[in-house]
Amino acid sequence: MAILAVLASVIVPMAEMTARRGKELELRRSLREIRTAIDYYKADFDKAVEQKKIIVAIDETGYPESLEVLLEGSDWGGLYPYKRRYLRRLPKDPFDEYDEGWGLRSYKDDPDSTFYGGDDIYDVYSQSQRYALDGTPYNTW
Repeated sequence: MAILAVLASVIVPMAEMTARRGKELELRRSLREIRTAIDYYKADFDKAVEQKKIIVAIDETGYPESLEVLLEGSDWGGLYPYKRRYLRRLPKDPFDEYDEGWGLRSYKDDPDSTFYGGDDIYDVYSQSQRYALDGTPYNTW
């Protein structure tokens, strides 16, 4: 019985650590996926403006107004013969304990801001207050 207790006391923390590493990998992949989609959206916007396929408002930055726009897609005024979608689904934050969703930053916000200006979406971050295995807060990734 004592041997089983010792083994359990070693195995349980290792299993928890492995699960947490898996969640951290998932968070990194999700952030990369959304950020890449935002970058592709902006690149297509710039290309459509350059080719005069769309008319731009003075205050328009070219970044998506919401994350749903990345799911819906756009044909960019005929730049593409189809609606180009940037995400198939919106990845979930694995450390989102309170179902808050992703933290958003607009183009006009400070790079480390936790307050969303609401103009467009320039960046996303985890709203988790927890710390990673390397000691950095998840909301700074």
